[in-house]
Order: sequence, then structure tokens, then C-alpha cells
Amino acid sequence: MKKAVAFITMMAWFALLGYRASEDTAHYPYQTRIEVSDTGNGNWIHIAHRGASGYAPENTLAAFAKADEMGADMLELDVQRSSDGQLVVIHDMTVDRTSNGKGKVGNMTLSELRRLDVGSWYSADFKDEVIPTLQEVLMRFGERTGLLIELKSPEFYPGIEQDLVACLQLHSQLHAVDRHSSLIPPVIVQSANADSLQRLHKLMPEIPLGIVITSSSQLSKLRMNEVCTYADYVNISMRLVSRGLIQKIHQSGMKSFIWTIRDMHQIPYLLHMKADGIITDYPDRVPVL
Repeated sequence: MKKAVAFITMMAWFALLGYRASEDTAHYPYQTRIEVSDTGNGNWIHIAHRGASGYAPENTLAAFAKADEMGADMLELDVQRSSDGQLVVIHDMTVDRTSNGKGKVGNMTLSELRRLDVGSWYSADFKDEVIPTLQEVLMRFGERTGLLIELKSPEFYPGIEQDLVACLQLHSQLHAVDRHSSLIPPVIVQSANADSLQRLHKLMPEIPLGIVITSSSQLSKLRMNEVCTYADYVNISMRLVSRGLIQKIHQSGMKSFIWTIRDMHQIPYLLHMKADGIITDYPDRVPVL
């Protein structure tokens, strides 16, 4: 009975929306989320994609602060390495798209990267935003909320796994605020590179890891019985989701986050598929379970 009432409540929330959720950055009219006590799905985690990137420039302190304010369970962020060995938070291999500069991240020093404006491309209101270091994010948010750290193209940064472990060990006091679930990890590390994840598992086996699945070809090569020896999550693109795949992941003892959700009408489907959580640009639009 409790599950039925909760499901009806959740569906009523979506009916109240009354229209297809926009993918732009316009103000969302329903800022108050419905608290859904139990969907029968277990521990649903909602994760802010590169911070609240629907409201602020991605992978900036402004985006992370906005997501934290909106009550995201975890912040997703991308990590690469500067030419002088510093871990920096940026998605693309180059700075061209999200800054006023040009060039490869790995060819620039931290000082050079920090001189870039990474906010104005999004809005003049964010012209003072700079590329943060991973250490800055850990210090500011590591004791407030969970962090989903993605190693971006680690094959181009030999030894980046050791660098990440050293950085995390400096922040061994990390603990996530228990917003909605006692099982939200303080840190998860994910990557599309299975070799990198296996190296990380050997270096720091206590950190939960997730493999990122970006294509059907990658999925067809995935052997769950191998992946579960080093990973705890199989995180997949929305276009690849099926009940059979989620069941297969769960049967292997792992969980799955789905990315990147911008249309909130997809959430009932993902709940029905029993996904363990979503990664979204709009963390304030997600019902709290």
C-alpha cells in the first residue's frame, strides 16, 4: 500500500508539470520538489552533471555550489592533468569550447589554465569563473556532498591514477552529508577506460569505481563477470537503457547511474527500469526518493 501511494504521488508530481521539460536554462517554474518516501526502487541517487550545468557554466565552482544548494546527492566532475602535473576539473581535452583560450589541457600549466575565463561563454554573469583544481573541489564540497569523479581520457595522462589517489588520501576526512540515503558514498571514481579503473582498484581498493558506457559497441564487449571484480557501477547513456541491461547489472552485484537526463519525463521510465540514480543538468527538477 505504501509503495502504491508513493507511486501515485510521484506520477501526480509529473502530471503537475503539464509540459515537456525544456533543455534550455530558463527558470524552472516548480522549484519545490515532491518528497517521495518510497518507490520500491531502493536507493535512488541524483547527481548534478558537471555541477548544476543547466544553470551555471559546467565544471566550475559556481555550478557545484548551485547544485549543492539545490540538494544534489552528488556532484559529477571531470578530471584531467595540466602539463605541470596538477589535477584540474574540465571536460574537454581542449579549452576551446568552454573558455576564451585555445589549446590542449595537457599542454598547459596550471597557471596558464587559471588565467582563462571559463564563465563568459555561458553568461556574462560568470565572467570571473576559472578552471578549478580537484583539490579545491574536495576542500570546498568534499565534506558537504558526494563526489562522482570522472577520469577523462586517462590514457593521455600516464600515472594519473596515482595522482588521484594521492589527492584523495590528502582528504581522508571526506564524508558525504546524508541528504536522503545513508548509502551515498563520499566519493565514486568513474571512467570509460577499464584499464585505468583496474589500476585504480589495485591502488585504492576501498574507493568504489564505475565504468562509463558510451556506445552499444562498448556495451557488446562488456563482460559483467570481469567488470564486477574491480567496479561497483556500470553507468550508461540513456539511449542504451533497457530492463534487461539493468537487471544484468544488478544480477552481477553492481549498480547503475543513467546519464545525461534533461527531460524529466524520462524519470518514471528510469524508476520503472529500477535504475539506481540519474545524472542530470537540472538537479532541482528531480523528485527526492
